[in-house]
Amino acid sequence: MEKKLLKAIELRESGHLQESNDMLTRLVEEYPDDASIHYQCAWNYDLLGEERQAVFFYEKAIELGLSSEELEDALLGLGSTYRTLGEYEKSKQVFLNGLEAYPNNKAIQTFYAMTLYNLNEHSKAMEILLNCLTETTKDPTILSYRKAIDFYSNQLDTLWK
Repeated sequence: MEKKLLKAIELRESGHLQESNDMLTRLVEEYPDDASIHYQCAWNYDLLGEERQAVFFYEKAIELGLSSEELEDALLGLGSTYRTLGEYEKSKQVFLNGLEAYPNNKAIQTFYAMTLYNLNEHSKAMEILLNCLTETTKDPTILSYRKAIDFYSNQLDTLWK
């Protein structure tokens, strides 16, 4: 099984998405209780633009129990997929779960901000993105204003008179 799974991942990485997906769906049938196979299958469906199918496999993978690393990526994938399907509240909940488990994951924070934008929670979305920016950038011009950006990040609607 491990060899077949690695081959399917290799096919995906080399751009042979359909062949990889065919192999993964067969593996799911052979090993219906393997969380990693479900996760890899979800990832493929996402890449193929078949988000509804991806949701099923992400949910099943999470339910079956993934390793911490795979769970981190699966939560990001599921939250992002819900967002692209317009299921913003589900997306928000998945991202909140992801942030609780992986509070330092900047990718989860960034995708969560996109969901907040879709929910018209613009101020919170901007705060998250500005904090991600100042915490990760190496740009000296942004870093020279880090203190100000951090200060204003949660006060964008405040006026000083």
